[in-house]
Amino acid sequence: MLSPKRLQRHMKGAANYRRISILILLEQNPDLSLVEIAERLKWNLKTTADHIRRLSMAGLVSRGRHTGSVPHKLTKRGQTVLKFLRTLE
Repeated sequence: MLSPKRLQRHMKGAANYRRISILILLEQNPDLSLVEIAERLKWNLKTTADHIRRLSMAGLVSRGRHTGSVPHKLTKRGQTVLKFLRTLE
């Protein structure tokens, strides 16, 4: 089992409705770029980039090194967190 601090990092990473929306979108549409995510969610590019950065830091999303056309994907941990969130419905 992960340490409480590590678990906190993962849960805080998903503790925002915008980040949850990104997780759901990437589950349905893997390999979207930052621009595609922002367009589909109708959000500002900077806002989207910040939330993706936070998801990446929490280990929930993997991303490329460049902005724009680099694909983003859910990690296994991101899939697990999303599955857990669905149990709360």
